[in-house]
Amino acid sequence: MPDYKYPKAEKLKKKSEIDLLFAKGKWKTSGNLRIIILKNHPELQTDRTKFGVSVSKRYFKKAVHRNRIKRLLRESYRLNKSLFKESFGDRTAAMLFWVSNEMPAKFREVESQFISLCKSQKKN
Repeated sequence: MPDYKYPKAEKLKKKSEIDLLFAKGKWKTSGNLRIIILKNHPELQTDRTKFGVSVSKRYFKKAVHRNRIKRLLRESYRLNKSLFKESFGDRTAAMLFWVSNEMPAKFREVESQFISLCKSQKKN
């Protein structure tokens, strides 16, 4: 049975982990999505995947819009977690960004871009 949960232990929240991610992580881009990944790093103190999302205040001035996009990004991760882990590995820290000033009209747009981002990683 697929694991559709997004528990607190999988959320990327510690400032030290986020700083490490920005210092030593690798960037990938697909469409309007951009992700920074850090795999199996010894300083990373986790045995599972850590995932976070961020939306720029520069593009979306209203918190309502930023929160909507963040909800869509988290939901696309939650529903496609197995594909993400298959593409990027189990001991991974990742942060996903929406890098466009256009609001996605439907969840399907965000999900398809997330899936294409994961599939492009598989090829590498």
